[in-house]
Amino acid sequence: MKKILETERLVLREIEPTDAEVLYNLNLDPEVIRYTGDSPFASVAETETFLTNYADYRKFGYGRWGVIRKEDDEFLGWCGLKYHPDENYTDLGYRFFRKFWGFGYATEAAKGCLAYGFNKLNLDYLIGTVMHENLSSVNVLEKAGLQYWKEDLCEKHPAQVYRINKAEFQNLQP
Repeated sequence: MKKILETERLVLREIEPTDAEVLYNLNLDPEVIRYTGDSPFASVAETETFLTNYADYRKFGYGRWGVIRKEDDEFLGWCGLKYHPDENYTDLGYRFFRKFWGFGYATEAAKGCLAYGFNKLNLDYLIGTVMHENLSSVNVLEKAGLQYWKEDLCEKHPAQVYRINKAEFQNLQP
C-alpha cells in the first residue's frame, strides 16, 4: 500500500487490484454512478483487471486514490486527480459509498487532493466537471474552493466546469 496523503480523518492511498471487490460494490449502486456516465463493472474479475491495468500512477505520477477512514480503516470510496493528456489538464474527481455521504469526507478528501496537486505536483490549476443535476457534487467543489468557470459536457450531458489555480488555493489557506 502506497500512502499518498493524510487529512484530519482520512488517508488517501493508491488503489490496488486487491481493492477490486470493494470498488465493484461501489459502482453497483446506481445512485453512486448516476452522474458519472460510467456503467457498473460486470464482475469483480473485470474490476480487478481494470485495476491491474490502471497505469496513471506509473505514467503521470498520480491518479485516483482510495479514501480510508483513519478511525477504523474503512474504505469510503475514492478521490484523486486525473491527468487528461489530450487536453493537457488535470481534474479532481471523487466517488463515495452512499452511506458516507453528508459527513464532509468528499470535501475533506478534495481539499487534500488540491493541496497535493498544488504543493507536491506543482500544478498550475485544477478543474472539476459536474453534470448540472449533481448539486451535491457542486457543493463539494465550491466548499473545496473551486469556482464556476464554464459550461461543457460530461459524458455527453450538459455540465459545469469549476476551476481553481494555485494562487487562489494558497489564498484560501489559513
